[in-house]
Amino acid sequence: MSLPIVHHPDYRVTLRPGHGFPMSKYAYLREVLISRGLLPEVGGYFAPAPASLTQVATVHDADYVSRVASNTRTAEETRRIGLPDTPAVSRRAFLATAGTLLAARLSIEHGLACNMAGGSHHAGPESGSGYCVFNDVAVAAAILLNEGRAERILVVDLDVHQGDGTAQIFADDPRVFTLSLHAEKNFPARKVASDLDYPLPDNLKDAAYMEVLEDALQQASAVPADIIFYNAGVDPHVDDRLGRLALTSGGLRARDRRVLEWAAAQNTPCTCVLGGGYDRDPYRLAERHAILFEEAAKVFEHIPAGLVDTAPT
Repeated sequence: MSLPIVHHPDYRVTLRPGHGFPMSKYAYLREVLISRGLLPEVGGYFAPAPASLTQVATVHDADYVSRVASNTRTAEETRRIGLPDTPAVSRRAFLATAGTLLAARLSIEHGLACNMAGGSHHAGPESGSGYCVFNDVAVAAAILLNEGRAERILVVDLDVHQGDGTAQIFADDPRVFTLSLHAEKNFPARKVASDLDYPLPDNLKDAAYMEVLEDALQQASAVPADIIFYNAGVDPHVDDRLGRLALTSGGLRARDRRVLEWAAAQNTPCTCVLGGGYDRDPYRLAERHAILFEEAAKVFEHIPAGLVDTAPT
């Protein structure tokens, strides 16, 4: 079996010209994965059905979820999110959330899986923020906990922006441990304390970043977890419009390889989500995101076939 990949064509929606969110990267990413032999020309991925309102309301205010579904968001909610209040954007939010839950179920079964979207870590209990409508990782984690599929969960967030929404959602839940490496001076202006935060200086570059990552993973090794969610945002890249950490593409590859090999060594299922990335050339951006899938495919080759379900019984 090849690496389980979750995707849906409606992860991409049309935005106005010049919009700050590079929505076309989702379509280009599929092209890149096909060109690199990680997906066939047709199909080859698991497609989610949209999450239900009840599922999303596991971690979000039910009235907010209803407003998203009915395209009746408040003006302030739309401003904070930065995406238009349209049926396509709403459908995409429910699909991406379901995609991360599906990837989590696949990773429990096979050891590793990747969603070609997700990582919307700024969405908090009451509303979305920063191009994030729903917090897909938080929804998936909460559902697994409620189902008894996991008792303890670790979130490793290496997007350049701090995962404030995830930290807020699980602030009082000891079953979920949140870990974030992020640029200290980047969005959001007001951080919400994770269980373990590494606020990093600008222009850190590859070697220094990897030293910090090693320390973070050493700390995380002491955290019991039945599943790991890995947010592999590529916005720490030196050419990213919103990043500040100055990692090279080689640095991103070393980062992803280290996290995935570490998770495999922990014998813990790992669910990967795309996270952030911002470049005026969407194809070049898609090539950066493809690094995660290349490294995940290599690690997946060494995970025993028919991995026994590691979730609690």
